[in-house]
Amino acid sequence: MNRIDKKPLADLGYGFVTADYLQTGSNEYLYRNASIQQTDYRQLTAREISIMEANLNEAENWKDIWVKEGFNPYLVKNCRFFGLIRIGMLESCYLEFKNLRMPVGIYNSTIISSDFGDNVAIDRVNLLSHFQIGNEVMILQVNELATTPTAKFGNGIVKDGEAERIRIWLELGNENGGRKVIPFIGMRPADAFLWTQDRDDQALQAGYFNLTQQEFSTHRGYYGQIGDRTVIKNTGIIKDVNMGSDTYIKGANKLKNLTIISYPHASTQIGEGCEIVNGIIHEGCRIFYGVKAVRFILAAHSQLKYGARLINSFLGSNSTISCCEVLNALIFPAHEQHHNNSFLCAAIIHGQSNMAAGATLGSNHNSRGADGELQAGRGFWPGLSVALKHNSKFAAFNLISKGNYPAEIHNPIPFSLLGNDDASGGLLIIAGYWFQYNMYAIARNAWKFAARDQRVEKNMLLEFDYLAPDTVSEILHARELFCQWVGDALEKDAAAGKAWLENPANAQENLAVWATGIENSKRKTRVAKIHRAYQIFGDLLQYHAAKEWVATCQRNPDQKPMYLLNKTLANATAIQTWDNLGGQLIPSGAVADLKNKIKSGGIKTWSEVHAFYEKQAALYPDQKFENALNGLLKVNPKAIENISAWLANAVDTSRFLTEGIEKSRAKDYQDPFRLAMFGNAKELEAVIGDLDDNEFIQQSKVNQRVFEEKIQGLL
Repeated sequence: MNRIDKKPLADLGYGFVTADYLQTGSNEYLYRNASIQQTDYRQLTAREISIMEANLNEAENWKDIWVKEGFNPYLVKNCRFFGLIRIGMLESCYLEFKNLRMPVGIYNSTIISSDFGDNVAIDRVNLLSHFQIGNEVMILQVNELATTPTAKFGNGIVKDGEAERIRIWLELGNENGGRKVIPFIGMRPADAFLWTQDRDDQALQAGYFNLTQQEFSTHRGYYGQIGDRTVIKNTGIIKDVNMGSDTYIKGANKLKNLTIISYPHASTQIGEGCEIVNGIIHEGCRIFYGVKAVRFILAAHSQLKYGARLINSFLGSNSTISCCEVLNALIFPAHEQHHNNSFLCAAIIHGQSNMAAGATLGSNHNSRGADGELQAGRGFWPGLSVALKHNSKFAAFNLISKGNYPAEIHNPIPFSLLGNDDASGGLLIIAGYWFQYNMYAIARNAWKFAARDQRVEKNMLLEFDYLAPDTVSEILHARELFCQWVGDALEKDAAAGKAWLENPANAQENLAVWATGIENSKRKTRVAKIHRAYQIFGDLLQYHAAKEWVATCQRNPDQKPMYLLNKTLANATAIQTWDNLGGQLIPSGAVADLKNKIKSGGIKTWSEVHAFYEKQAALYPDQKFENALNGLLKVNPKAIENISAWLANAVDTSRFLTEGIEKSRAKDYQDPFRLAMFGNAKELEAVIGDLDDNEFIQQSKVNQRVFEEKIQGLL
């Protein structure tokens, strides 16, 4: 039975916080008054009341309606007022936004205990309760716009007197909630990632919980906020929502328990048919056309569109999800997923990723419960109609070819293509695929993600380059595995495998190499192009070290190049393991120190954790050079003794990469099947552009020439 209580009409608008939950010496307006200069307001005059009544306005208590100087009573019509109301200046003018024109004033609405800034335009709000509304706000045709005394605005708060069971958690990375975290305003993917890990460390988990508790007040009585110049029109329900300035909401069905961060320089927009509940939306986001989002965080400048469903998930900045469904996922920045038939569940994806149509990650589990997981490094691209089984794990920049993969996969080889091998009936890994066959795509994506980083507040140093400390570590590990696998193929040891891989005479040798420990099945895993990949990986590390030396010289123009090289070598510590915290790469040792401080209470707030990220960002360029030099010495121990040979190799590799960018893109112009779509080559160029005019290719050539010039300067 629905419980419906009858109370005196004169009480409507009062008692927002009951006496049981009032702080000592305060009243229900404590937090409301904190943002209001009360001396700016006065009570209505008798003449103003008379004008208001003549305009068909009603109030249970006219003495509780307060106004600023400049208030025009003629601009308030056909409204009912309950509780304490404050209204700012109203001028005889109209506001216009995107062809929506509304006269300033408050019309045809029921208003309970709310504050209005100057020159608002409010019309046909059936219920407007317990909100504080900024200046020049436009609100048209809203069914319900209300705030409750226990409003949490998307944070995982338990208010005074509430049971713990009502707390909102985000169940990231695993459907069974075993990696759940408490959302809070300003939470970064790095924060969420840290919390999802080390679940066996109860002291550390308690530390994360305590940090989060410091973010909240458990007191009741906070009003909903609508920032200056916000526009809301033709919307159903808005309940327990805070929204920043310049927010734009049109045609949404339901918005409940949300914080919508928005700024004049990075406004957030929500459009038609959206139903969004229990979430935090950061600045610059776009949410349109039938989106369903529940229990989520959307980082800055991300988009949900065209019926996307985002549930129990964290989507990193500069990402787009449209049409498809994403559940229980933690996704780092720069993720793209555009297809209605793609599905992502119970995964931690390290960003720079792209989900193709028909890709299904998480529909099948190998355990008796829904507790499988998938983890993938940067640059993860499952292709068309890929079906992967949990639990699977992938190194950086893995491309998965179309097909069904019936067993778990753990591939530690970066920059590889995985597919089903028709010849052997097993799994196939093409090692170093991108550098041999699709250099254009991997190089352009690194450039694209950096160019499209729209964040105004770059509070994390995101790494988009495909050569970075994380991939250096994976390349070194891959080369060790190559030696082991080739040694096995030769029926010898890893040393023999290394000798075979380093012998140029074996480049064309068709040696059958089989990997172990890649797939949880009886079928074999064949590794193709292993000799070429071994050589390319070694060359990449030499090129990477030279490139970082050039960058270090540019950061320190007053220092001699050899001094910088020798200084870095003398101070270099072999940082071989790095953690990707939400797109920022940090040495694992530093992360371990951070965790210890959280456990011991040395770090007490998330702000201090965020300060740690900023400190590490400042150290990163020099650490990256140190790491690059360590990688160099692993593949070329005598590089410093023979700098000319090392740098000559780096220049050759730079040319190889630049030529690969143009060659791989040129295939699209030379493919006869693609040319068949057009009458002739000229029409092809008219549709997809002239290869010689490709901005990215031309910029790559310029960068390569500049690099050679810098290397000559070093020599």
